[in-house]
Amino acid sequence: MAEQVEFELVSPEKLLLSEPVDMVVVPGGDGNFGVLPRHSPLISTVRPGVIDVYNKGAVEKRIFVAGGFAEVTGERCTVLAEEAVPVEEIDRAETEQALKDARDDLTDAKNAAEKDAAEGQIKVLEAKLAALKS
Repeated sequence: MAEQVEFELVSPEKLLLSEPVDMVVVPGGDGNFGVLPRHSPLISTVRPGVIDVYNKGAVEKRIFVAGGFAEVTGERCTVLAEEAVPVEEIDRAETEQALKDARDDLTDAKNAAEKDAAEGQIKVLEAKLAALKS
């Protein structure tokens, strides 16, 4: 059996995934990074995007994450995600409506905090729609 790395994906609600995988590709704050067994230790922010989970040479699972943090050791990759949903469960119409609403919120923002919140939401929703295209 080929060497694998333990992958754990945790959201505020629950542990979504905990299993050995051949490789995982994470949307890091400075760009995507792949994790294989014996990876160098690393801590990274996670930007909105898709985590690709590989087994037997192919992508087995695609999971959208809205951001968070990743910790990598030689044996394990743990992602603490703000929000996580399998790509196939994303509702395009619902996401497009939420994006329209967030853009309206940005237009109606009365202060910097409201503007920042709306911009952050827009970034996540645009990444979620992009996940459906890839």
